[in-house]
Amino acid sequence: MDRLKTMETFVAVAMRGSLTAAAGAEGVAPAVVSRRLDALEEHLGVKLMVRTTRKVTLTFEGSAFLEDCQRILRDVGDAEAAVSLGGVKARGHLRISAPAGFGRRHVAPLLLQYLGDNPEVNANLDLSDRMVDLVNENVDCAVRIGELADSSLVSVRLGEMRRVVVASPDYLARRGVPPAPTFLAGHDCLSLGQQRGWVFREAEGSAKTTTVKVSGMLECNDGAVLHDWALAGRGLAWRSMWEVGEDLRTGRLVSVLDAWAAPPVGIYAVFPQRRHLPLRVRLFVDLLKASYGDPEYWLAP
Repeated sequence: MDRLKTMETFVAVAMRGSLTAAAGAEGVAPAVVSRRLDALEEHLGVKLMVRTTRKVTLTFEGSAFLEDCQRILRDVGDAEAAVSLGGVKARGHLRISAPAGFGRRHVAPLLLQYLGDNPEVNANLDLSDRMVDLVNENVDCAVRIGELADSSLVSVRLGEMRRVVVASPDYLARRGVPPAPTFLAGHDCLSLGQQRGWVFREAEGSAKTTTVKVSGMLECNDGAVLHDWALAGRGLAWRSMWEVGEDLRTGRLVSVLDAWAAPPVGIYAVFPQRRHLPLRVRLFVDLLKASYGDPEYWLAP
């Protein structure tokens, strides 16, 4: 029995839902596919599929074996690619999820760069602020910012991100620079709807944080609008460096209360529990980590 060939046949049947469809894709008779599956089940000593004339249904053991077979076949493909044409080649479809605003600015451009370096990969980028179900939605990798609540996922720390209080030079010239968070009560603060407040260290150099309620003439549930209002000189805004880094570099915005800024949070790549990631995912995660881990990246135009 050719174990690799029977694994390929088993995966083809499971993914296509019938022996006939899998046989057609391989260009063999359905009887050949059936014999391969029989040989595989006899070798393993378990039933992998319940087969009828209309469809196949995976058993519990079959479902577990399917994921392992897919991983093994991906690894074999990666190993073959690594020695062909003089180097590693990623192939296949890459499905990525990321928060909408962050993804537009800091995932989409890097994905284009990645695809330029890996022409045999095609990709789907899902930008959404909801918590995507990686397993049920068949997502290879999600980019997330902040603490990770789901311990069933594997994560790689890509970099870190901090939030800063910013304002235009014109606003600060008119209203002054707040020397401490307690002085925010005398300023126009651009609030993100019903958020709890802005987070600062309790004291300069302290590891403990406190939340300061803010108020002003304007609030909006869209962070991009708050950013625009800050640029227009309408008040102070509490924004992430991924959004305002270039504005700080060019002087369009100025950061204040830096000594009181809360500790940074992590940026992570998360993926379903797997022992080995496909090469196309590993290479993309490596690119994100190299980019986000460079402090100069966040200030680049």
